[in-house]
Amino acid sequence: MLFNEIVYGPIHSRRLGRSLGINLMPTTDKLCTFNCVYCECGFNTKVDHPRLPTKEEFASALQARLDSLSESRETIDVITFSGNGEPTLHPDFLPIIRLTCRLRDTYFPKAKVSVLTNSTQLFRDDVVEALRLVDNRILKLDSAINSTMHLIDDPVNTSLTVETIEKLLARFEGDFILQTCFLRGTKGADIIDNTTPEELKAWYEAVDRLRPKQIMMYVIDRATPLKTLQKISAEQMNAIAQPLRDKGYDVILSC
Repeated sequence: MLFNEIVYGPIHSRRLGRSLGINLMPTTDKLCTFNCVYCECGFNTKVDHPRLPTKEEFASALQARLDSLSESRETIDVITFSGNGEPTLHPDFLPIIRLTCRLRDTYFPKAKVSVLTNSTQLFRDDVVEALRLVDNRILKLDSAINSTMHLIDDPVNTSLTVETIEKLLARFEGDFILQTCFLRGTKGADIIDNTTPEELKAWYEAVDRLRPKQIMMYVIDRATPLKTLQKISAEQMNAIAQPLRDKGYDVILSC
């Protein structure tokens, strides 16, 4: 499922509420630094010169949608950057976030601005600066074991390690929301399962090192590009969350 607009919705988000979606990637192709097996947008499309919306096109689209929502007296809980890939890849991500915050303050001052990101661009100071401006920095860590992270997330940079991701996440000193998708299945001859005791031990230890202000744990809920994946039960998800809750972490489950 690809989003064919720059601004779409509002839609209902399991974790965020009534969400106005933002897509800074192409409207016809998936473009991401990960190729996650569970991504609702499918696998990356091989495009030599993908066309991204300009910041002027984005400004016009967001202004028009906010005008329409305001005139119809609709409300939104959040403006969410997600879309057809990794939003922080956009070269004008910082000015786009600044504009979004200004328009939010004008139209829906109670709404949050959220960014769902796989964290691979956090080596860029402009991306970190932009993320510090938003209300919800939602940063992915699907496994704390390198081999499993590569099976699930399939990073374009094949040398990417969990240790590198953790160092990038640590730039926010815990002031972020950690997001993890739990799943199991097979990928060719490989077994995918980030719910095993070994996986959970490594993940719990990573959580304790990073100390995020909130943890979003969720399961697959839509069609996935890899058809062999299985949904984790709500009972097991609650069991995984309980040790974190016992330590005082704020954990949100989407099962």
